[in-house]
Amino acid sequence: MANLVIIATTAVPDHVRGALTRWMIEPNPGLYVGTLSARVRDELWHAVSNSVGDGAATCIYPHADREQRFAIRTAGQRRRSVIDLDGLQLIQFHAENEQDPE
Repeated sequence: MANLVIIATTAVPDHVRGALTRWMIEPNPGLYVGTLSARVRDELWHAVSNSVGDGAATCIYPHADREQRFAIRTAGQRRRSVIDLDGLQLIQFHAENEQDPE
């Protein structure tokens, strides 16, 4: 069964954007929305997460086994990370790294 999938990207290579637009629409720059089967979603996410380079990507999709009824996957370096707190996926914000004094 196909479900709504949302993928948001930041500073990813052009070939990643091209791969996403084959399966999804891009209503805003870097935001992709589509109705995908679990297999297509997983294969597409595998390709995206292995190719983000210096960019970042986030995938949100329905997940019936979670209390929130959705799951979040991330790839790349971000100031925000997903943490699991007793089955709830929450966002943890990391302060910018301070440079060591020289």
